[in-house]
Order: sequence, then C-alpha cells, then structure tokens
Amino acid sequence: MNRNISLYDWMGGAETLRLIVESFYPKVQANPLLGPLFPADIEPVMEKQYMFLTQFFGGPSLYSDAYGHPMMRARHLPFPVTPERADAWLGCMREALQEIGIEGELQQAIIVRLTGPAHHFVNTPEEET
Repeated sequence: MNRNISLYDWMGGAETLRLIVESFYPKVQANPLLGPLFPADIEPVMEKQYMFLTQFFGGPSLYSDAYGHPMMRARHLPFPVTPERADAWLGCMREALQEIGIEGELQQAIIVRLTGPAHHFVNTPEEET
C-alpha cells in the first residue's frame, strides 16, 4: 500500500464502502450471537455504520458532521458485547470483504484496523455455557 493514501482511498472510497456495509449487515443479522442485538429495521444502523466507517478509514467526516464525536465505546455500552461477539463481528466483516472481492493485503489491513476497536467495545465477560 502507498502510505500516502488513506485506507478509505485504497479500498475504493464511497462506492466500495457502501458495498461492504450492504454485504456485512445481512451476515450480522443472520449470526445467532449478533442478530438479536440489532433492530429489525437495519437501514438506519447501516447508514450510521457507512458514515462512521467512511471517517474511520480516512474519508470525509460524515459521522462527526451529523452526530458529533463518535464515542463508540459509550454508544455500545447498552449492549452486552462479549469477546465472542467481537470475534463474530470481525468474522462477519471478513466474510463481507471476501464476498465483494476484497482479499489479500487490503483485507488484512481492514481487519487489523477494525480489530482494536472491536475488542475495545467488549463490556461483558464471556458468557457461561
């Protein structure tokens, strides 16, 4: 990767990010660990995720412009985010990236960038089975 361009630009900008979000959320909804945490009307969640990831990956500050500072950990506190759920979320993202044709070094860079925040949102210990 050319270190002078953002991850947002490397992945293809707005069009690719929209494809990622549209591929990702059906996987989240179908996941037994994640689906129950999301509302039936997933469209507003998808739009906020698109806006957040745009700025998170180095694109325009869509999320902050609309909603203020992301404060993502605080926004996730009402939900029981376990280590297992963080891993499931990342797994759904990996599947979405593969589905739309993002592989190799770019896929790895995206997953690495998302791994820290995904685990930072953990607020509930692993559930006992």
